[in-house]
Amino acid sequence: MEPLGAADPRQVGTYKLLGKLGEGAMGQVYLARSSRGRTVAVKLIRNELAGHPDFRRRFQAEIEAATRVGGQWIAPVL
Repeated sequence: MEPLGAADPRQVGTYKLLGKLGEGAMGQVYLARSSRGRTVAVKLIRNELAGHPDFRRRFQAEIEAATRVGGQWIAPVL
């Protein structure tokens, strides 16, 4: 995990961002904590991709795959 940079948001919705887990073609992934104390991974999608139907289909497939994986060391999909 990397510390948040100057350009990184500090909060997304009710999630306080704690650090940056990674970055890829889709966007950035952050370690975050909910207002109730739950630790989660938050993926922020690049603005230029969010409106593209093909991207949205690929991202939906990623979400579906991620919901099938579980375990003690796996961040939940919310």
